[in-house]
Amino acid sequence: MRDKPSLLDQVRHSIRLKHYSIRTEQAYVQFIKRFILFHRKRHPLEMGAEEIRQYLSYLANVGQVSASTQNQALSALLFLYREVLNVDLPYIEGIERAKRPVRVPVVLTREECNKILSHLGGIHKLMADLLYGAGLRLMEAVRLRVKDIDFGYKQIIVRDGKGEKDRRTVLPVSLIGPLEHQLVRSKLLHQEDLQSGYGRVYLPYALERKYPNAASEWAWQWVFPANNLSIDPRSSQTRRHHASEDMLQAAVKRAVRQAGIAQRASCHTFRHSFATHMLENGYDIRTVQELLGHSNVKTTQIYTHVLNRGGHGVKSPLD
Repeated sequence: MRDKPSLLDQVRHSIRLKHYSIRTEQAYVQFIKRFILFHRKRHPLEMGAEEIRQYLSYLANVGQVSASTQNQALSALLFLYREVLNVDLPYIEGIERAKRPVRVPVVLTREECNKILSHLGGIHKLMADLLYGAGLRLMEAVRLRVKDIDFGYKQIIVRDGKGEKDRRTVLPVSLIGPLEHQLVRSKLLHQEDLQSGYGRVYLPYALERKYPNAASEWAWQWVFPANNLSIDPRSSQTRRHHASEDMLQAAVKRAVRQAGIAQRASCHTFRHSFATHMLENGYDIRTVQELLGHSNVKTTQIYTHVLNRGGHGVKSPLD
């Protein structure tokens, strides 16, 4: 008789049935584990809304976590009770919420963006160019697949972006040559992997079962593959994953410092700058909204606020 899977294994199984990302899975498992340890290893079935309230208040007051982290912890615990334990919790009252800071996005000038990009080289330069030139998020750039670059129509198709939404964005003409060169390199690497008995890439959802040969086809490969093979934590198969987002973040951080930029710029700053500069160029807000993949135009309007403040729309009385 097979042993019943552990609670955390049940959580992982339920998350994978829902097709959540590996990062969401890792975060949820960690929050659930810490919740159980916080209550001295009591089983969640012995606890309920009051224990969840205590834990979330602890995160805000003692852990000093951000509002987004506290919300993710709540989502993890609600998932545990509703999807794994089949317990319908009552409304949880009295949660001491972590304060959500109101910040305007960091936006760089064109000159500052170009200065940072000039301190990058190789694959990191090309990936950062896509962040700024196409308004991609960090993970959208590193997860880009060969089939999603449309050279004919000069567009990039973003698959499963934030909120599992697909969208189209612009492919900068200046990046066509560098991307074609990158694809030549990636294809040689893929052919070497096939000859070595590997070359099968991770496919989302159940596509690998539906199309058994797709995982080894060139169209599905990563545009920016990792340098080394690694073991997939979910399937335990040896694959070539996409390039590490951590390495790109570190390279951009280094370039910001070398460029002498005092602002707290990061990979995501390129996306903010893309949106602002598109509006400066006269494109309407709905177009920018579609390129960014925002569900609500109010999210995009933050960039109009950036344009209308400071040196763009207000004259100082000193002048």
